Amino acid sequence: GFGGTFFFFFLPASGLARVLRLKQESQSAIMDSFKKGWFSETSEQWPGQAQSLEVEEVLYTGKSDYQDVFFAKTKTFGNMLALDGAIQVTERDEHAYQEMIAHVPMFSHPNPKRVLIIGGGDGGVLREVLKHPQVEEAVQCEIDKDVVELSKKYLPHMAASYSHPKARVHIGDGFKFMEDHPSAFDVIITDSSDPIGPAATLFQKEYYQKLKAALKPGGIVCSQGESFWINLALVQSMHEFSRSLYPVVGYCWSSVPTYPCGQIGYFLCSLNPDTKFSVPLREIDQAEIDAMQLKYYNPAVHRASFVLPEFARKALAP
Repeated sequence: GFGGTFFFFFLPASGLARVLRLKQESQSAIMDSFKKGWFSETSEQWPGQAQSLEVEEVLYTGKSDYQDVFFAKTKTFGNMLALDGAIQVTERDEHAYQEMIAHVPMFSHPNPKRVLIIGGGDGGVLREVLKHPQVEEAVQCEIDKDVVELSKKYLPHMAASYSHPKARVHIGDGFKFMEDHPSAFDVIITDSSDPIGPAATLFQKEYYQKLKAALKPGGIVCSQGESFWINLALVQSMHEFSRSLYPVVGYCWSSVPTYPCGQIGYFLCSLNPDTKFSVPLREIDQAEIDAMQLKYYNPAVHRASFVLPEFARKALAP
């Protein structure tokens, strides 16, 4: 989860007395009192700024074995999932993230038959991966079973992928799963939270070594790559150590309004020295785009996503 993050609800003055009366009650009761309040995401990673969404209804609040889990119906972004106080997904803009982290690597591989997804318990990345007819098996490895089960209830459009015949769900640790499956996957996608607390290990060289060992020859990995507005030093570090492990490394990005600064990046690494990430190896036409029900990804966006603003381009230049 996003260790170090937390959230507030801001209420009009008329609601303040009620909040004070309830402050000694359970977390669930307090959350219930904020149905008409505002959810605000703050973190030591982005000091001095916050992302806020107006909440119409608290759908669920609780604590799993690993993190605080919160689902709410927002006024303008549909249902939202937050873990440890950090927004993971909203129904309105989830496609801008799910489609890019899935389709850029999938369309960069000539024949992705076996795919592994680390994290992504909401099911969104799995949904997109399964749109590729080449896929014979897509394995979802998520450590928190509560996120999987609750997403089926509160994010059904995303979690419907769990019932797909080609999908296999493994509840457990991603590191261990990869160690037990060497040279097994054509594509591995890491849909992780931010680099605070336990998730910090997913942004280190050791993790990328384990990813490499779990790939088949010519395999590709794609991982959540943070924001170049907030984490440029980390992006630089990851780019540097990835280039020491893989012959081809790329970085692309997409616009996701409810993520900090509205931008998120993706790291791509390939064991095939001929891979050119910025050019789709398999290109779909408009009929296929419509059939796949894509809202963000298309071949032109694929190419454009690798064009970086000058400060980021210089930071990642060889």
